[in-house]
Amino acid sequence: MESFPEAHKPGYAVYSRTSLAIYDALVLGLSNRWIWRCPSSHLVGLYNRHVSANHLDIGVGTGYFLDKTRFPVSDPKVALLDPNSDCLGKAAARIARLDPVTIQADALVPWPQDIGTFKTIGLNYVLHCLPGTMAEKAVIFDHAIPHLEDGATVFGSTILQGDAPRSGAARKLMQIYNRKGVFSNEADTLEALRSELDKRFDDVKVEMIGCVALFSAREPRSA
Repeated sequence: MESFPEAHKPGYAVYSRTSLAIYDALVLGLSNRWIWRCPSSHLVGLYNRHVSANHLDIGVGTGYFLDKTRFPVSDPKVALLDPNSDCLGKAAARIARLDPVTIQADALVPWPQDIGTFKTIGLNYVLHCLPGTMAEKAVIFDHAIPHLEDGATVFGSTILQGDAPRSGAARKLMQIYNRKGVFSNEADTLEALRSELDKRFDDVKVEMIGCVALFSAREPRSA
């Protein structure tokens, strides 16, 4: 695996070829529906509402959502950015029909300048895996903004704590994941997420389904 800041690794190093083989069934099937109470169909819907013909996906997982998404054109430009080569390989193979570009990079540090600009950038199930407070991990939005075309949208989802409705099973699983470093969302609240988005964008929408926040943001504020 490529060398990136050590503090960032626990959230993505867990994804190996073995764990990715069961990810869709365990996370996108079981956990989303019964633990986080946000069935994956809602996340597919989020993609369908926002995805463009020129899209960058951050933290690509298995490529499930890009595979299920209805793109507005038959030959979209799709780029995948992730520090984990196993995730990039799995996702790229799954959507090989779209001929995606792969970029192995850590989204918490400034992105490669030559990746260009995009009409949409997806951050699905990324923020709760990033280390630090919401204010610290929101630097990912600062890195995204220079790569947005005029009128572009950043959208995604993240699992929250705070006042987010959580069953006993959800609370317990979050404790385990935070202890292992797979999650880092102990201080992630709806208020904190909305605050960081509002600092950076004029048009922000956030919807809670279970303990998952689905968000979209447009019109970056002037510096």
